[in-house]
Amino acid sequence: MAFLRLQSLLTRCMAASAFCLALLSCSEDKKSTLFETMFPDNEGRELVVVPASFTPDSARQLGHQLDSIFSRLHKKRGFNGTVLVTKYDQVIYKGAFGYGDFQCKDTLTTESVFQLASVSKQFTAMAIMMLKEEGELSYDDSVQQYVPDFPYRGITIRHLLTHRSGLPNYTYFSDELWPDRKVSLTNDDVLHLMAAHQPKYYFTPDKRFDYSNTGYALLASIVEKASGVPFDTYLQEEIFEPLEMTRTYTFRPELAVQNEGIVTGYTGGRRKRTPDYLDTVLGDKGLYSTVEDLYKWDQALYTQKLVKRETLAEAFIGYSPGIKNEEDYGFGWRLKQVESGDTVVYHGGLWHGYNTYLLRNPKDHSAIIVLSNVTNGSLNYLKELRKFLYPAQPVKKDEQKEKIAAN
Repeated sequence: MAFLRLQSLLTRCMAASAFCLALLSCSEDKKSTLFETMFPDNEGRELVVVPASFTPDSARQLGHQLDSIFSRLHKKRGFNGTVLVTKYDQVIYKGAFGYGDFQCKDTLTTESVFQLASVSKQFTAMAIMMLKEEGELSYDDSVQQYVPDFPYRGITIRHLLTHRSGLPNYTYFSDELWPDRKVSLTNDDVLHLMAAHQPKYYFTPDKRFDYSNTGYALLASIVEKASGVPFDTYLQEEIFEPLEMTRTYTFRPELAVQNEGIVTGYTGGRRKRTPDYLDTVLGDKGLYSTVEDLYKWDQALYTQKLVKRETLAEAFIGYSPGIKNEEDYGFGWRLKQVESGDTVVYHGGLWHGYNTYLLRNPKDHSAIIVLSNVTNGSLNYLKELRKFLYPAQPVKKDEQKEKIAAN
């Protein structure tokens, strides 16, 4: 069925390709931009022009290569988890390796549910963008407009989205200030601790980038204030249900491991991790999902089901250039140029035995979605996967001559 859908997509894109070629005959200088143009269909979906070289056979061959890569990663590096890879909107590979519970030998499937860790942040950012588009808030609003007794001045919603607030990390100061770790910590509790104890700023707002879990937990509280409903309810009703993400939900204390297909998290030594008092803070983490549901999320971002295209585009603008390895950060997404020269958006996550990764390349509508429940460093080898999927382009002879002449 996947290849029938691929053929259908290729048919739909033939007209777009013909349109490109007609325009090229008028202006050869526009070649580079025309082939990157997206063609919206009747439902507002962005369609990418699929090259003739991408056929069902080539997609099948790429799938076999990806299976070899992940099989080797599983055997040699201990990768334990699920994976789904797309190109031109089509699933070209998905697989599951290892166990959801090593004691029970519960085999993983692509429907297995994982804690998303910091991959959750992009959903928090989307909730903020949706409320902004509805006129319920502005990115330049101060935090005090939603949390009046918040003691840190000069911080805006935009600062929180882009990790430029300078706020101290609640996962650190809660260890010192929360009296009983057997009692779950909530977002309101974090706010109360900050109001009562006022842990010191790391730096003044907007001075620089500093990755902040506190900032995204605070954004979840702002979503509640602006929408008038609990954060988890807002995500469920406004994002998960419309996108039919039926196996995606926020953390709840009553969710026992293995309930509803949730896999167990393990350390690199396969020591079982269990939820603790910090798991009930949402916004920076706390979402559970599957690779199948995250594919629905990826595809929805090529439509206007959640926000307008112009609103989403703001999430992919970098606000802190050069923060790390020539990366940048938007609203809940990291931005990075890969070997092919394409700029991809991605995020990783690491929390309590879960290691997650979601990368999107808007140029060819491809995605890499990887969820692991063993934090043994195996996802560090995804750099090689990126090089395989987005290889450096060979330098043309004319370009080589220009470089030599320039030197």
